[in-house]
Amino acid sequence: METEKTVKVYVPVEVCFGEDGRMLPRAITWEDGHRYEIDRVTDIRPAPALKAGGRGDRYTVLIGGKQSYLFFERSAQVVGCRLGRWFVERKTEQ
Repeated sequence: METEKTVKVYVPVEVCFGEDGRMLPRAITWEDGHRYEIDRVTDIRPAPALKAGGRGDRYTVLIGGKQSYLFFERSAQVVGCRLGRWFVERKTEQ
């Protein structure tokens, strides 16, 4: 019997910045290269990625009308324009 494990997958994200400096994701590109438009961001809060591990800002987003979570993991050392990385949680067979 195979069990599912959740892993952290780093993904490219298109982002815009509001005039108040808030970072808002607009699209995500999945591992297979498929690009998904983000319909709307409904919540932003500091939160752990409970399934895959890690901590960051959790963005609750709607993609194709379905709710999903997108995490922004801040870099411990900000160097130049490298502020952090985006990731999602994905199930994988173990």
